[in-house]
Amino acid sequence: MRRALLKAVDTIGYTVIGMSAGYLALAMGAGLLELRRQKAALRVQGDTAYGSPHAGRRDRRHLYVLVPCLNEESVIGTTVTGLLGPRTTVVVIDDGSDDATGEVARQAGEEARAAGREGEATVLRREPPDARQGKGEALNHGIRLIRERVAARGQDPAETIVCVMDADGRLSDRALRHILPLFDDARVGGVQLGVRIRNRRGNFLTWFQDYQFWAMAAVTQFGRNLTSTVSLGGNGQFTRLTALDALGERPWSQSLTEDLDLAISLAVRGWRLRTTAHASVDQQGVSDLRRLIRQRTRWYQGHMTAITRMGEIWRAPRMRHLAALEMAAYLLVPWVLDLPWSLLFQYCLIWFLRSPNVLVLRGRRASAFNATWLKWPANLLAWYLLTFAPALATSFTYLRRDKEVGPARALLLGHSFVLMNYLSFLCAWRALFRMLRGRTGWTKTTRETEAPAGPRTL
Repeated sequence: MRRALLKAVDTIGYTVIGMSAGYLALAMGAGLLELRRQKAALRVQGDTAYGSPHAGRRDRRHLYVLVPCLNEESVIGTTVTGLLGPRTTVVVIDDGSDDATGEVARQAGEEARAAGREGEATVLRREPPDARQGKGEALNHGIRLIRERVAARGQDPAETIVCVMDADGRLSDRALRHILPLFDDARVGGVQLGVRIRNRRGNFLTWFQDYQFWAMAAVTQFGRNLTSTVSLGGNGQFTRLTALDALGERPWSQSLTEDLDLAISLAVRGWRLRTTAHASVDQQGVSDLRRLIRQRTRWYQGHMTAITRMGEIWRAPRMRHLAALEMAAYLLVPWVLDLPWSLLFQYCLIWFLRSPNVLVLRGRRASAFNATWLKWPANLLAWYLLTFAPALATSFTYLRRDKEVGPARALLLGHSFVLMNYLSFLCAWRALFRMLRGRTGWTKTTRETEAPAGPRTL
């Protein structure tokens, strides 16, 4: 009985390891191929600067930017100034702030206009009990104003793009020159940018978040261009107004990850979701562990809750089979990979350390070395290769993508990925317990004060 149980655990372990490695290899490989197709080198992306997204813009589309805010007076002024430009309206949604968020945003818009910058900034103030009901509710409030403005100005909704930005978000230079032409394809409903962590030099946690976003998440998102199922995020998200209109009066849900929910809603209706390697968005990273755990728990809970939409994906008549397969696999990640691996990783570690046998590969039958002095080095080497090889591969991507990252830091972050997996394990289980207890509330991640950095002229 015990032997059968151990054999079953081994089988599950090999399956999870194989799926994890396979999913990462396919996603990263597809992403690197997409980079070549877009003629964008990793090194070029590392040289990206931020603050002048309208430079070189040639399109005639109308851009509306929604910036939901709650107590963001320390960062909102720079964000508003950087977003203003030709044919652009910035709508700041002050979701019941206790500080001067709304006033700072309004003043930033007035100063930019007095300085001769094009565009318009509007502040919408939400008051209790309507305020602080979640980001989705704030966005739904803002989209009503956009629809009114578009109708009053006689603008074409099909040629109107809605952007969602965080209060600390900054678009890369010439970003709109690369983003808006993607909507020339009438089938494209949304575009999501890769994320760069602006304060990555702050401490280990901010460096690690940049490594995750810049070396892993962004590259795998490039690969999802193949299936047009790029996952939308809450910062640097662009959607066609007609695509949002097709979702009804309230396109954003009350989900803890309303951005992922929006991506699913658009995909099942046949809209294609894309990204570009030629533009990105930067934002603050979370610099202390407690806030990071709280943020990641919310992300995990939203992702895990989205599994309820799996049937909707498979039944979607307008969704291609490969797109449905990719999106379904993405929704399964926390359930099939993260939660099981949080337990199996410990089992594999103990197995490697205690196993009396050292496997000899090259297609031969496994045999055991009786020499005790050979056991530990060989076992540890096998464990090291299985555990760290995937993360070290992404370290090379990080090193190539950013000239500020030297080999030593890239290797350190690659090795720390396994240790930081315990943070993911913790957040995944916390999210599961919150779901079982029916808890859906969340606390907004607070920002840190930054030195002013106005837009540059290119």
